[in-house]
Amino acid sequence: MKETIVQIKDIIRPIRSEVDEEKLDYLMNSIIQEGIREPIDLLEYDGKLYGFNGCHRYTAIKRLGYTEIPARIRKVDQKTFNLHFA
Repeated sequence: MKETIVQIKDIIRPIRSEVDEEKLDYLMNSIIQEGIREPIDLLEYDGKLYGFNGCHRYTAIKRLGYTEIPARIRKVDQKTFNLHFA
């Protein structure tokens, strides 16, 4: 998997998960003080980026108004994509 910086607007989150607001507040404060220490995980399928791990980090970054996030990207075929989102 390659690690890179990704534009928030380019990430599709097909599964909407509930976020723990307390955890989110903690992460936002941590990001402000220390930056992001762990990238989110994305799947690249058919030229698009799909988020499947790191929903709290993604939401914290978005709420802080950042436009970019570090991410690990794994290119997948349709079968693998369906395993994650079917």
